[in-house]
Amino acid sequence: QALSEIEGMGGRGSNLQEMRVRPLAKRRLDMHSFCNPSNFQRSPYLSARGNFASIFQGSTEEGYKAYHADKYDEDTNPNGIINFGTSENKLCFDLMSKRLTQADMNVMDPSLLQYPDWKGHLFLREEVARFLTYYCKAPAPLKAENVIVLNGCGSLFSALATVLCDPGEAVLIATPFYGGITQSIFLYGNVKLVYVYLDSKVTGTSTRPFQLTVEKLEKALQDAQAEGVTVRALILLNPQNPLGDIYSLSELRDYLEFAKRHELHVIVDEIYMLSVFDESSTFHSVLSMDRLPDPQRTHVMWGITKDFAVSGIRFGTLYTENQDVANAVASLCYFHGVCGPVQHKVAQLLRDRGESVGPYWINQVYLRANHARLKAAHTYVTDELKTLGVPFLNRNAGFFVWIDFRKYLKTGTFEEELLLWKRFLDNKVLLSCGKAFECSEPGWFRIIFADKTHRLQLGMQRIRKVLEEREQEILAEEKEQPCQSDQDGKADSTDEVIFVSRHQDPTCASSSSLGDLIGLLQQQMRSSDWLQKNTAEQFA
Repeated sequence: QALSEIEGMGGRGSNLQEMRVRPLAKRRLDMHSFCNPSNFQRSPYLSARGNFASIFQGSTEEGYKAYHADKYDEDTNPNGIINFGTSENKLCFDLMSKRLTQADMNVMDPSLLQYPDWKGHLFLREEVARFLTYYCKAPAPLKAENVIVLNGCGSLFSALATVLCDPGEAVLIATPFYGGITQSIFLYGNVKLVYVYLDSKVTGTSTRPFQLTVEKLEKALQDAQAEGVTVRALILLNPQNPLGDIYSLSELRDYLEFAKRHELHVIVDEIYMLSVFDESSTFHSVLSMDRLPDPQRTHVMWGITKDFAVSGIRFGTLYTENQDVANAVASLCYFHGVCGPVQHKVAQLLRDRGESVGPYWINQVYLRANHARLKAAHTYVTDELKTLGVPFLNRNAGFFVWIDFRKYLKTGTFEEELLLWKRFLDNKVLLSCGKAFECSEPGWFRIIFADKTHRLQLGMQRIRKVLEEREQEILAEEKEQPCQSDQDGKADSTDEVIFVSRHQDPTCASSSSLGDLIGLLQQQMRSSDWLQKNTAEQFA
């Protein structure tokens, strides 16, 4: 995926089908291996760069486009695609629509209809500074002069990559990671990603699956430098997407100290910081540290898209003490600005303080309800996975569960993973496969659970159907082969990963355990409509 090293992009006569990507550290895969657009034809109207942007978009958006062409609707399209692939919170539209239509939101001052400071209106940046001071638990008040506002964190990634790196240079990032970052930093800035490959095995100094360690960072950096790649920055996602990991303060400090030793900028994306839905887990912002190891190279991102369930409102903010970086990013805000009326609404939302102790509506109404709904939806999906005997990473942040479907692959390859992904899509449920996150192990998938109950139920029924069919196919092929260990090809079993018994071939197991029987009964109860048809009122 060393995308900027593509050969043969010199002009409009180039044949994109003949492009080649030179592997980095012999571990990069050809970009065409995921959703290969085999019918792609070069456009004579586009430059080589434009043609590449077209094929890049096509390779990552196949499922998203299919969903929008056949979107599930309970009344008008009940057989449409259910979207468990796009990371959106669909649980709080009632709360947000009510709040965003109240009288204080509907203001149209002349200043809102004129060009603002490109960093954002001062009233909004002041409110963002106060908001982040409160929720990030900053030891001292954050300053509005260090706040820049853009139309989403994707634009922030693009702007930061452009001002921190020259074309062809690179940024470190641990895999698996949110794949949209690749598009954000490459298409405009021609900046590469160097992957820090994590895996599910708990070995060495690791204490949990897919754990990021300084040793892994050092190795990835050394490998890149040995190949002549200049690395300028490190990206940290906290909470992590798609794993749901929350980094401890000691881990964050270790990562920042590593970056300081190598004079790397650190871009910390904290967009899910208020979406930690269980009290047993505690989020620590980089901005909560008493002392940053290298404050001039530490840049923190946040936005309202995830935490406030408004992905359609494009708003992201950057906090950096480096005024050179702030001014350079602000110059690009001309292309990525937020319109005045939206800036007013966001400021009103963030300042919703009804009590002197802090934001009243946010804390007492919105976050309380949002966390309860997220927890309930997460519990439903993970209970279904346990019933199916599917391993998953057990976390309490974000909208997603990282699931191990490796036992449903006939061979441990990304081609098989893609076939399973398409099988889900053919059965009208959109998931995200591990290759989209550059996972090093084929067979991991991400599922979004922040959705209404009826869609979760129907979507899980469709997933169950695919998995049961797939399991029967694999069992049929293995019928004459001796039974293998249940743990072959799976991640190590630890307290951090939930593992439950898979459904076994009758020839491999003489009887089912009580736990399996109870799980089967729970599955039948959830999938049955008996309770809906036989209500207490009908019996009365």
